[in-house]
Amino acid sequence: MKPLLFAATTLYALLSTTAAQADHDCKDPVSDWQPRDALRKQLETRGWEVRRIKIDDGCYEVKGRDQHGNKVEADYFPGSLRLRKLEIEFHEDAVIPEGLYSGDDDREDTR
Repeated sequence: MKPLLFAATTLYALLSTTAAQADHDCKDPVSDWQPRDALRKQLETRGWEVRRIKIDDGCYEVKGRDQHGNKVEADYFPGSLRLRKLEIEFHEDAVIPEGLYSGDDDREDTR
């Protein structure tokens, strides 16, 4: 009985991990992808300095700096060029875009 339980638990864990990883991928068919240059132009129009665009897990991954000089790493769906994920590393004197938490209000610290 124990070997069967172990096998079932292992299979479940393996399938759960695979399903969770698949949720992080872009699934646009390659035939629908827009060129990287179109994404580069879109971002440069907004004032970004694009250093690299590569393909990662089926998404366009962009590394560079935003219009305020902050380091950015962003994922875009290659078919629609819609933002999927954005990471910003603000420098000490950074301009925080309006609408993001700036630390000046009375929110509770949830860390």
